[in-house]
Amino acid sequence: MIIQSVITQSMTSTNTATTIDKTDANELTIVIPAKNEAKLLPHLLTSLTNQDFSKMSSTKVLVADANSTDGTPEIVRSFRDRLNVSVIPGGMPSVGRNLGAAQADTSYVLFLDADIELADRSLIRRCVELARGKELHCVTTNILCAEGSWLDKAFYAGNDVFQYLSYLHRPFATGMFMLMDRKKFWELGGFHEQILFAEDYRLSQQVDRKRFAIVRGGVYTTNRRFKKMGHLRVGWLFLWTAMNYWNEKYFLRDHKYWTPEADSAPRA
Repeated sequence: MIIQSVITQSMTSTNTATTIDKTDANELTIVIPAKNEAKLLPHLLTSLTNQDFSKMSSTKVLVADANSTDGTPEIVRSFRDRLNVSVIPGGMPSVGRNLGAAQADTSYVLFLDADIELADRSLIRRCVELARGKELHCVTTNILCAEGSWLDKAFYAGNDVFQYLSYLHRPFATGMFMLMDRKKFWELGGFHEQILFAEDYRLSQQVDRKRFAIVRGGVYTTNRRFKKMGHLRVGWLFLWTAMNYWNEKYFLRDHKYWTPEADSAPRA
């Protein structure tokens, strides 16, 4: 199992990293799973270069590429003059995120989706400062859809409402923007690699709500999932997942999220 070897490797590096003076070491690693994102990934990487985080230029950015055929790795490497960016082998999002986190030796790991763009240039700095100051285990932000229809924006606004309500029950963060305390990330087992949909939600809900926060600033995303699956399908899948937060079998079932045309409706 990939996850077992990754956890062993990462816990070893965690123990080693504790001997390093945190004031001298960089405290953040960024991990981006990607496959055929040559069109959208440059927007994210450019937004990273615009962040006012003082250690941004030295922050390790790992793009876990799942055998892209559109030149994604070459585009990533073209940013080497502006970012400390590398391409590593990836897979499904959960696998790529775990492989990236396994190479981190920093206090925090920030997981980003390849099709988003940071909306606020102070977002990363404020998230890291808050996580450090309050000893948080998970920090996320709100999701914006600047170029979508009013319905797209309404759906993402609903997502944000659900996030804030999760303060009252179980934390809810998505892999679009998910800052994790690295040690806690591996204590929780990382991303479950057998879960193909909502593996990010499944991980975040294990975090103590007192160690969770939502920082305003936001990330821009696209409406391509709505175009591919339809609003009704996405909304129903989201709602059904929330209702089955306790049901391990539900998460382990293949809901055809990556091949929605072959599916009808989610099942408990």
